[in-house]
Amino acid sequence: MMKTKTYAELMTEYEVLVRRPNEINPRFYNGLLERYRYPVLTREHTPPFWMYDVNPDTNPYMMQRLGVNGAFNSGALYLNGKYYLVARVEGADRKSFFAVAESNRPTEGFRYWDYPLRLPAGEEEETNVYDMRLTLHEDGWIYGVFCSERKEPGNPDPTAAVAAAGIARTHDLKTWERLPNLNTLHSPQQRNVVLHPAFVDGRYAFYTRPMDGFIQTGSGGGIGFGLCEDMTRAVIDEEKIISPRRYHTVTEAKNGAGAVPIQTPRGWIHIAHGVRNTAAGLRYVLYVFATALEDPSRVIAEPGGMFMGPLGQERVGDVGNVLFTNGAAVNDAGDVYIYYAASDTRLYVAHTDLERLTDYTFHTPADPLRSADCVAQRCELIRENLFWMESENK
Repeated sequence: MMKTKTYAELMTEYEVLVRRPNEINPRFYNGLLERYRYPVLTREHTPPFWMYDVNPDTNPYMMQRLGVNGAFNSGALYLNGKYYLVARVEGADRKSFFAVAESNRPTEGFRYWDYPLRLPAGEEEETNVYDMRLTLHEDGWIYGVFCSERKEPGNPDPTAAVAAAGIARTHDLKTWERLPNLNTLHSPQQRNVVLHPAFVDGRYAFYTRPMDGFIQTGSGGGIGFGLCEDMTRAVIDEEKIISPRRYHTVTEAKNGAGAVPIQTPRGWIHIAHGVRNTAAGLRYVLYVFATALEDPSRVIAEPGGMFMGPLGQERVGDVGNVLFTNGAAVNDAGDVYIYYAASDTRLYVAHTDLERLTDYTFHTPADPLRSADCVAQRCELIRENLFWMESENK
């Protein structure tokens, strides 16, 4: 006979999971990153009282009434000694919503607040919201920029959708003011939009991803950069492509901004995602580039290849072979925690620090773009290493 669990048993299992210590994955080493063994958020991290009717009179079999499918693609902030994630939680009904998870430790112990965010509705009818980037801006507000999705008007195809960049702001992650969606005058759709944390020439700066359609970028050439005067009516008249898509690279199919840029003495470091097509479908990885402090639209470093890609079980999930980030937290000691989603299902964390990230960004060679030149680049590294080893052994 099938066992019916009690609410107390469900809560005990939940507490064991949330309190589980995380540990560095010893099987991974590259000198730049530490990856952690366990995800920081999964569907199992959902409090049982979000999913079950816990009254045995109305739910005698303790069934889930409002299930959760996954938790992933989270914005991140380090604030007043704590780490905050605004995660994309996807219900069993496929609708996504935002929920704040908080911890004193960057790699474990995240608990959702009692209620998910009741984000105010936008001006236009929207069906789904997801993938919030959190920017602590120098104007004093915390801005959340996210994808606002709705059915394409007048199109009978039930899959036809329109994506825009929704904007909301808060001081405490609890009370949010909804602002009008970003208006990019020359781009039909927008996804993966990030707000720069500082004013640029007295204006607000956005990293955009111009798209002709909901999925395909079409004529969209890569990650754009645009300025606007007023966040309460954010309009961008001109977008400049700063990180273009390139043939036979990790950005060939499309690319988009990821975490909010990280300020270092040498420049703004961007952790973005790149997509290429394979026989098994689209593959998402992360890559890095840097822009100038005084002009964040000017790229000054582009280390070649991917910064991170999905490994092992990270490849498996609702959308396989995908590694994606839209949040990183930098603490007062210069530690950088990158919260990355695995295959649109669960959220992991990786750790580096500002010194290592800066070294990687500015000393890793750029992609020479041709196999022959890539071989030459690697042979030069081998030649220098063999020369150094020989000289050390003399």
